[in-house]
Amino acid sequence: MSPRVNRPLRVKLILPALTEATSPHWRPVKYSLFPPLGLATLAAYLDPDDRAVIVDEHVEKLTTDDCPDLVIIQVYITNAYRSYRLADHYRARGAFVALGGLHVTSLPEEAAPHADAIFLGPGEQTFPQFLEDFRAGRPQKIYRSTSGRTLERVPPIRRDLIRRASYLVPNSLVVTRGCPQHCDFCYKDAFFEGGKSFYTQRVDDALAEIDRLPGRHLYFLDDHLLGDRRFAPALFEGMRGMNRLFQGAATVDSILRGNLIEQAAEAGLRSIFVGFESLSSANLAGSNKVQNLGRDYKAVTDRLHGLGIMTNGSFVFGMDDDDEGVFRRTVDWAMDHGVTTATFHIQTPYPGTRLYQQMAKAGRLTSGNWDEYDTRTVVFRPARLTPEALKRGYDWAYREFYRWPSIARAALSHGTLKHQAKHFFYAAGWKKFEPLWDMVIPARQLRIMTPVLEAVLSKVTGRRERPAAVVPQTVAQG
Repeated sequence: MSPRVNRPLRVKLILPALTEATSPHWRPVKYSLFPPLGLATLAAYLDPDDRAVIVDEHVEKLTTDDCPDLVIIQVYITNAYRSYRLADHYRARGAFVALGGLHVTSLPEEAAPHADAIFLGPGEQTFPQFLEDFRAGRPQKIYRSTSGRTLERVPPIRRDLIRRASYLVPNSLVVTRGCPQHCDFCYKDAFFEGGKSFYTQRVDDALAEIDRLPGRHLYFLDDHLLGDRRFAPALFEGMRGMNRLFQGAATVDSILRGNLIEQAAEAGLRSIFVGFESLSSANLAGSNKVQNLGRDYKAVTDRLHGLGIMTNGSFVFGMDDDDEGVFRRTVDWAMDHGVTTATFHIQTPYPGTRLYQQMAKAGRLTSGNWDEYDTRTVVFRPARLTPEALKRGYDWAYREFYRWPSIARAALSHGTLKHQAKHFFYAAGWKKFEPLWDMVIPARQLRIMTPVLEAVLSKVTGRRERPAAVVPQTVAQG
């Protein structure tokens, strides 16, 4: 039993640096994009007179000589060891330490020895109960989210605790939780186990949050912005006339189904993250990526480009049907179909996923070092590739896709000069101007880049773009 707390709390909420953010692969712009909204959401449940601070170690130095009453640490797989060291440090200084996040939920038995309390699953229901217990002097060791998950009556995010000047996209938000899909390699399923795995805010609450954000640009960090067929149309209808430009993520099937993507474009959608993942139907079936099976990927890019929406395509290498030709096939397909930016990954079996269980059972895991689970390191034995060939091909794909001639080739696949220019400058700005980012970020001047981003994201044309001629090609090459 802890002593009852009858005074304002001193609370420190920490996002420790991911291991890759301290490696030779460090790209400051990649880790200066979005503020830690999860921590800002939890901070909203604190009392008005509590003194809270959020520290994101990717954008500011973390000092550890203080003595807060309560330390909340958000744990991902590649900051787990750093999180545990910080937790041990603050517990030695007398602070009450709580750990939560995806990795804690996947491996609670690993995290528990480093914490006074752990949170399993989303915290909107459990964190208020924890605060009540903590103030009463009777905190529990484990807070598990199960039934009753909802975003009703969630208080507004504590954006006053976010250092807006440190982020390229401070206007990021999340209006849903989870995802309606259940891919074998995604560890969101473990995070939402035991309760609803996909649910939304009320539309009015989401629109009110948008209205509180300054400027024009928004980034929805939802896993699947188009995932709820009632919520999404109402959200986009409410956003019409707000003069916003926004980015988000959606699945292949949702882009092809109905006219929801047109409604999103009319509301201001200008760039979208799409999980293509693989051109092989065997890979898609083997990873339970059913929403992509039998879908025409070319139809996806054509539809997006016709609406003036740029595409950030996600692709995974190392699935069981992949051979040494997969890298060239994938990069060529992405360039020929006008994918603006590509995010390549080495398949990574996160603990808590069905993929991890399958790999462990088959004896294919080659590393238990969580620092290596960064999607750029091979931590398993591939079926048709050597680990060295997989790593070499992954590195080649990034280099090849972002060469100047490759950027130009992909840009020229579009049917209008304006879209070609937008594609070229967006892709080049993301990968080819590292010295500029290295100058702007330490100077805390990312806000001067916002008008540039908004200009690039501006509407391509008042009419539907005519896609450039390309060789017809669908997914499921087998």
